[in-house]
Amino acid sequence: MLVEFSVTNYLSFCETQILGLTAGSTLDEYPENAFDAGVARMPPLLKSMVVYGANASGKSNLIRAIKFVQEFVLNSAKGQEGDPIPITPFRLSARSANAPSVFELTFVQNGVRYQYGFAATRERVQHEWLLAYPKGRAQRWFERYFDPMSGEEEWHLHRSFLSSARNTWRDMTRSNALFLSTAVQLNSEELRPVFDWFAKKLYVLPPHSDISMDFTTHQVKKPEQREKVMAFLNHADLNIQNILVNRRTADGADGSESGGDPNYLNTLHALLKKKLEDWEWEIIDIQFERTTHDTGEPIALPWNTESQGTQKLFALAGPWIDMMENDRILFIDEMDTSLHHNLVQFLFGLVHAQEGISRSQLICTTHDTALLSSDGFRRDQYWMAQKNDHRCTTLYPVTRFNVGKSVPLQKRYLAGDYGAIPTIRRFGDL
Repeated sequence: MLVEFSVTNYLSFCETQILGLTAGSTLDEYPENAFDAGVARMPPLLKSMVVYGANASGKSNLIRAIKFVQEFVLNSAKGQEGDPIPITPFRLSARSANAPSVFELTFVQNGVRYQYGFAATRERVQHEWLLAYPKGRAQRWFERYFDPMSGEEEWHLHRSFLSSARNTWRDMTRSNALFLSTAVQLNSEELRPVFDWFAKKLYVLPPHSDISMDFTTHQVKKPEQREKVMAFLNHADLNIQNILVNRRTADGADGSESGGDPNYLNTLHALLKKKLEDWEWEIIDIQFERTTHDTGEPIALPWNTESQGTQKLFALAGPWIDMMENDRILFIDEMDTSLHHNLVQFLFGLVHAQEGISRSQLICTTHDTALLSSDGFRRDQYWMAQKNDHRCTTLYPVTRFNVGKSVPLQKRYLAGDYGAIPTIRRFGDL
């Protein structure tokens, strides 16, 4: 569960911006859109959040920022000393260009609240820290700080770590790597849950890239998961009778499942998976089977005849089902691309309708302003991204303004009352 994410001096974020997922205490609308985090003295958390803003306002940079953090945590220990850290500070300020970028996340894993962050330049990690709240009070599990004056690092490692192990973890941590990544690579069981949150709970779909179908394709090879994907798609009114999984190796040998047609087109989407045991390549093609309206006979249409919206829904189906079943946090940029407003609302409705102890979360950027006037959303689920006079991205919730239940949010947003919209000039005035 994600509680809060902050970013400083990264891409278009020059000053610290905080995205908070705690539910507003004064709002009594749609209680099903929030859940109890199961941690003492922590308010309910939102199941979803929608971020609006003009083009080039920095919405996508929010997704890029969380993606960078995830990849750096997972991979920084694998590099070599001297490798540059792939970080991009805010460049429209001479002061910011040479300052470190700073990131911090507060999240809950296995019933424990953690507060983890780091500051880094392209040359080195300058600061890294982890606070844990296993008993409701903060414990500083580790902290490292690089003193540029002395050229030395100062360290604090919690006494619960074995002295021999913690010294090894510290000594093996390169200047351009995270201690968290290094310690887990060296089998730290204490820090494994923190690392696993980034590896197994956080799922980020990068901006401006097609959503890969690989995950859903892999899922539908299993009959039970195939039924779930079919139910997902048919709830979105696609009227699919079956999903055909056509499999073959690179030499053309066919291994069709579910009665698949062996004469499928090579232009169908292919999932390439290398078989380590025999060094052959397996190609997996997907087709949807529907029935003809006059005879009722089944027919499988080529994948390239499906609409972009249908293809995107299929790509989303696997991650969406997995998110809801396994309490994952999904970040996605411009979720509404190629999807009708009703389908976007359908996807949010699945997240909001979860019952019991499900604690999955969805954070997305969008241009679908119709969601602002849709039933099923709390006012604290709407956030805005806007560039200020210094061309820095600022993040803020719409609840910063006077937005009572009767306020027409979509109308006021489009009128510019909340900012985060483009300023359009007449062409002749440019």
